[in-house]
Amino acid sequence: MTAAPATATGAARQAELRAVAGAVPDPELPVISLAELGVLRDLRLTAPDTAEVEITPTYTGCPAVEAMATDIERALHDAGVPRVTVRTVLAPAWSTDDITAEGRRKLHEAGIAPPRPTGPASGSAGPVPVDLAIRCPQCGSTDTTLLSRFSATACTALRRCESCREPFDHVKEL
Repeated sequence: MTAAPATATGAARQAELRAVAGAVPDPELPVISLAELGVLRDLRLTAPDTAEVEITPTYTGCPAVEAMATDIERALHDAGVPRVTVRTVLAPAWSTDDITAEGRRKLHEAGIAPPRPTGPASGSAGPVPVDLAIRCPQCGSTDTTLLSRFSATACTALRRCESCREPFDHVKEL
């Protein structure tokens, strides 16, 4: 993408529009926004009336990518941008580590177990902590059982807590 020269006003508008696009809820997990999910990769104004957006789906065959693009286009049109192009980029690949801390908190509060970290902690040069247990978002127990590798969406698994007996979704680590 070729960006228009940045001006104070242009940079502020671009940041405003990135926040608008980032606030769009994920179509499959509407408790979390596309920015919190880490799907929104870039937004650039190439002209005052033109925005180019890059998104990376949670996996290559994600059926929600078209809905994401349509929802972003609608939000940016509503914010006064008549020309919006949304591109799907596959590299670098999306990872569950791209989910923000706020996104993880929102998933947990909605009764969805957030994914465990898969890479080293940000800025950490030390060993990677290993936590193999999936915690129940209802009671916090680690005594959980996998019921199905797929749940309401392809990126979630269905689990049951053996302590409180409640079923819950778990966002699978990638």
